[in-house]
Amino acid sequence: MLLKDFLPPPDVQEYVQLYRIVHLHFENGQEVPHKAYPPRPEHCLAFYPFDTETVKYLNSGKEIKDVPVVLYGQFTEVTNRMIGHNFLVLQVIFYPGALYRLTGIPATEITNQYLDATTVFSSSLKEINEQLFYAKDYAVMLNIVNQFIRSLINKSKKPKLLIDDASALLLKGDEKMSVDQMAKAACLSIRQLERKFKERTGINPKLYERIIRFDNAFRLKNSHPQYDWLRIAMACGYHDYQHLAKEYKTFTMLTPTAFHEIENKAPERKFGLIEGSY
Repeated sequence: MLLKDFLPPPDVQEYVQLYRIVHLHFENGQEVPHKAYPPRPEHCLAFYPFDTETVKYLNSGKEIKDVPVVLYGQFTEVTNRMIGHNFLVLQVIFYPGALYRLTGIPATEITNQYLDATTVFSSSLKEINEQLFYAKDYAVMLNIVNQFIRSLINKSKKPKLLIDDASALLLKGDEKMSVDQMAKAACLSIRQLERKFKERTGINPKLYERIIRFDNAFRLKNSHPQYDWLRIAMACGYHDYQHLAKEYKTFTMLTPTAFHEIENKAPERKFGLIEGSY
């Protein structure tokens, strides 16, 4: 069983943060728990060569199932993901703005959307997914997907701008950036930054920064369950525990403790795997 992130080759690193493979196999008759999938700073192309997943939106109750290759934009709400007994997903996690550059589609059109990727890219995705089904190992799978991503890069629709570099710096968190600093780094006014950032990520920069910080706290708690919540809050840049708890309530509708009680029962936990800190 596997839950692992892979660094993409140098020629695609401008667009792709990482590849993630999650492979879980449950015995027939074994109960498979659902995964509460919280907001995280990612645009993703996901291949499901074996069992697909069923996605249920908690806010609306909308349910989507049986999609073998999925494209989804920035999520701002929790979705419940129900997987099959033989589950493998290969996720392509893009940098902010990369998917917009590759497709020319404003990111606002795919925010909180879980889409059949063949409606955006060609139907050849079905052939790629079939190749993944027959691949002998993970290395071959990664090579197959790398070749597809290279084909997208060769046909990219939009140029790279300074805002894309500024957004990547915000994501990496090497230095804390205000909206003013981002605008200066991107050579844009605040108003221009807001418009172009939303066009490229689907949301405004302040909300994106909040999701980054929330995701850091979520992963840090998974990696170090012994840490108390005040320590998590301070380590991730929150003012105090109440600030962190308010953000958990906003993004998950639950307290930090209540949400992680659900997270501790996620499918990967059955195999001793976690979504931890990067």
